[in-house]
Amino acid sequence: MVTFKTEEDLEYIRLSSLLVGKTLAEVAKHLQPGVKTIALDKIAESFIRDHGGLPGFKGYRGYPATLCISVNDEVVHGIPGNRMINDGDLVSIDCGVLMNGFYGDSAYSFAVGSVKEPVLRLMQITKESLYKGIAKALAGNKVGDIGAEIQQFVESYGYSVVRVLVGHGLGRNLHEEPEVPNFGHKGEGMMLREGMVICIEPMINLGKKGVVQDADGWTIRTKDRLPSAHYEHAIAIRRNKPEVLSSFEEIENVIHN
Repeated sequence: MVTFKTEEDLEYIRLSSLLVGKTLAEVAKHLQPGVKTIALDKIAESFIRDHGGLPGFKGYRGYPATLCISVNDEVVHGIPGNRMINDGDLVSIDCGVLMNGFYGDSAYSFAVGSVKEPVLRLMQITKESLYKGIAKALAGNKVGDIGAEIQQFVESYGYSVVRVLVGHGLGRNLHEEPEVPNFGHKGEGMMLREGMVICIEPMINLGKKGVVQDADGWTIRTKDRLPSAHYEHAIAIRRNKPEVLSSFEEIENVIHN
């Protein structure tokens, strides 16, 4: 069942989502070759708690960490540990925050050091596809309009859309209805209405769409072991223009400075 949000609810979701963006920006300051993913996770947890929030992922369905850190062929849900980040890695980081009773959720893919041009291109197109999808997140449109837009765009570049993982509603729960696939057909699926909040999060593979789950029960990686990119924003559905509640601004200030 979809829960519709008041303006006050939206402000709380915005605050939580903006703290996610600030957390990812803080992590980006330390993301370099030689750092262990568990060190990044500890930085994120301390930052969230120091700013009045709780890690939204930690303990969720038994997940053991604050961040999902997925490297190269890992699509999502990579568990932080003793793995060291290397020069040339594509590192996707997903983060959630719980504050004031509402969740924030956002993800960003980072290029560490000298990343190969085809991977940089994948990252660019995946990020562009997120905004293509967001443009369709309007009251009166259907969920399928978002997925169709993302799928058509990325497949035109020869990339593929992961099918077994989708975006979702967001609010007092980290995952709410509706599911928001990154593929589909225009005019199909649930109608979007004002007061809904959804997370749009394209997970796009350089190679084929097939994925497998590691023995840890969490990490999802591409079956062909080619890289995958992932970006995510939280969106409030409005009549005239989608309202992005999360932000990449502070992350990109760190990356570009």
